[in-house]
Amino acid sequence: MFKKNTIAIAIVMATTTTSPLALAADSIADSDVERIEVTGSRINRTDMETASPVTVISADDIKRGGFQSVQEILNVQPTAAGMSLGATSNNGSGGKATVNLRGMGVQRTLVLLNGRRMVASGTGADSSVDLNTIPVSMIKNIEILKDGASAVYGSDAIAGVVNIITKTDYEGTELTLDAGITGEGDGETAGVSILHGREVAGGNLVVGLQFSTRGDVIQSDRDFVPAGQSSYIPGGTLGNRAPDADGNFGDKYDFNGYDYTKDSYAQTPNDLYSLFTSFNKEVADDTELSVDAMYTRRESDQQMAPQPANVWIEGDALDSSITDQFEEKEYTNGKLQYKRRMTGAGPRVYSQETDTLRVSAALSGYLENDDSWDISATYGRNESKDEVANSVHGTNMTNSISDMANKDIWFSPEEVDQAFLQANDILYTEKNKGGNEQLTLTAGYSGIAENDIGYAFGVESRYESGYYTPDLVTQQGDSTAAQQDKTDGDYTVNSVYSEISVPVTEQLAVEAALRYDDYSTFGGATTWKLGATYSFTDTFMLRSVAATGFRAPSVSELYGGNTGSYDYLTSPWLDISEQDQQKLVNYTSDEDLQPEESESFTFGAVWEVTEGLSTTVDYWKFNIDDAISRVDVQANMDNCHAGDIEACNVINITPEGDLSNMTAALTNIGEQKTSGIDWNISYSFDIFKVMLDTTYLLEFEQDGIDYTGKIDGNIGGYSELKSMLTVNAALSDDLNLQYSAQFIQGMEGNAWGTPFKTDDVVYHNVSASYFLSDNWSVNGGVKNLLDQEPEEVPNGNDMNTVPSVYDVIGRSFFVSTSYQF
Repeated sequence: MFKKNTIAIAIVMATTTTSPLALAADSIADSDVERIEVTGSRINRTDMETASPVTVISADDIKRGGFQSVQEILNVQPTAAGMSLGATSNNGSGGKATVNLRGMGVQRTLVLLNGRRMVASGTGADSSVDLNTIPVSMIKNIEILKDGASAVYGSDAIAGVVNIITKTDYEGTELTLDAGITGEGDGETAGVSILHGREVAGGNLVVGLQFSTRGDVIQSDRDFVPAGQSSYIPGGTLGNRAPDADGNFGDKYDFNGYDYTKDSYAQTPNDLYSLFTSFNKEVADDTELSVDAMYTRRESDQQMAPQPANVWIEGDALDSSITDQFEEKEYTNGKLQYKRRMTGAGPRVYSQETDTLRVSAALSGYLENDDSWDISATYGRNESKDEVANSVHGTNMTNSISDMANKDIWFSPEEVDQAFLQANDILYTEKNKGGNEQLTLTAGYSGIAENDIGYAFGVESRYESGYYTPDLVTQQGDSTAAQQDKTDGDYTVNSVYSEISVPVTEQLAVEAALRYDDYSTFGGATTWKLGATYSFTDTFMLRSVAATGFRAPSVSELYGGNTGSYDYLTSPWLDISEQDQQKLVNYTSDEDLQPEESESFTFGAVWEVTEGLSTTVDYWKFNIDDAISRVDVQANMDNCHAGDIEACNVINITPEGDLSNMTAALTNIGEQKTSGIDWNISYSFDIFKVMLDTTYLLEFEQDGIDYTGKIDGNIGGYSELKSMLTVNAALSDDLNLQYSAQFIQGMEGNAWGTPFKTDDVVYHNVSASYFLSDNWSVNGGVKNLLDQEPEEVPNGNDMNTVPSVYDVIGRSFFVSTSYQF
């Protein structure tokens, strides 16, 4: 292995500085005192030098940036792309927060807590971790591994690994208060946390409590948000025609649209209650017991416009005064489509209560030859209850409309009031429940021989289960929302792994890893990793890693029942002005799904140019085959219209354009290809530290479609160039100032055949930290200082933009204070 020298400092500095989250050089001064665990390797090392690029984010940098969630921290990284869920995800998020490295999908980024897997969490049968479950106040640092790591960690580490390391060795008491508000006076945030550590029973006990709350922002309260244009109007339509006060239906209703932005959230509210603790003790010579536990309760809400109800009425149920106004071609199988925005019911309010518990216990020790061993057990459980208030019972609504005694109520432009809806059992509260469970047992052995050959091997056994039980009305297909079946299933996986690091010469070191995973669902998967570092001088080194990876199908992908989804699609059989863009598609799962397979390659250089100035440049490339993906419904719809009968059969539609049973199945047909360059610069001089982190995307192709430099409401943004710049000035021992800028290059898109382009965007942020005394500090700042508005994306997934790419809240202010006892 390399000796600790100037290049070691360069590696840590250049690969652990992501603006505005930079690790100071003095924080690693003692890194060679003892062996440490590095994300991406099972070998306990005496320094941080590996062939894999790793970014480290410290607790101090999180505080300076005013970040209130792990998702917010990760989403500003230039390596983040595509689409992820967070505070500004209102439609379909379930209050969850996720990370999407390289834009390869949230399910392809592995999240670890203290080097061990975190239980999947959310509203049930989830395939990714809800980052809301990890309180910010407990974080010591976050390490982001930016290459594939399945050979080390197993499934899901295709795009990389996020390892969140907690404060497990602390003495004293720290109380922190924080608050924030937007420049518009809404979206208030507040939080309080207390961290206490002391010596107990010969060990160190740490206990922490955190509460945080986030207020809502309504979409229409932002000037850039255009009025909504939904074809579901409060007066209702029959056969795409609206009635007048006399019950007469015009040739075609006047499309003014319904403005749903007045009821929908731009920022969703939530409350988080967290308790975490850790205990570390030397139970015998060279043997340590470590236990950590975490519990988080999330209470969150989303709000959308009143239910857009869509039912089909038998023509025979209507009297002649209505049916005589419609021609035969306006019927579908003898039925007329009835649509109404149910404003009388009030807005749909989605609420979730999720409880996540994780407990981990480990014994570790050193032998006389300084080799180390460890055994651990980690248990995680997530349970959720979610509700949707003001839901509409579609079957009861259909029966009520078909009853001609109610003719003047339903076939009138007047609002149907809530009292009538409740009296006829049309209004109800949808109640769902779900959960996830995980148990992992591991045993490992690691050592470094006298010739500096490092090695590690071990075994692992993991059990995963998940379930989601929709409301009975939804399961029976009686709701105006899409029908959904239950999800329930589990699997086990047993694994063995090995890793070796060999210093071939004083300049060249080679490392390799091999892992075999045996799944109860599909069988075995073997992955490998091969890396090397070559030090030309004490200040210049090359590094490279080639690896294979895989992602096992999740519980929901294997055992999920039929689920309806209203997707944005265009029927080629109809004029665009005569159709709704959202169309019902039945999503199906498959118990015979096979794992995704991937290949990754990185090649880069680490260079300490001069004292205080260091840089890294890394080329990266990822290929995924047999990706678990749904068939392209729009493409098959277009091909069916062109006469391809097989395309009709694939998505279960007819050559005549009957889309009533349209289906999108999960299969191993997808593929991804992506590549790019990461460039990091760190420069320290006098009182200043300057950090620049840049990602240049060379290619992103999914299922044959090139998304490089493109933005799309369904898949998110893939800007070719993203950067973060931070300038930090320590004006004195007590005062620190920081400026950061996030750059997103403009992208191109196509909205229903019309091309568009977004402009370059720069978000400016400033903050200051000041120590009032040795024990008391304050921190405050402004995010999005110039109140930069998001770019317009005509086919965006919300607010005429893509909230996971652009800031839709605007300028905001934050302040916090901490006192140590």
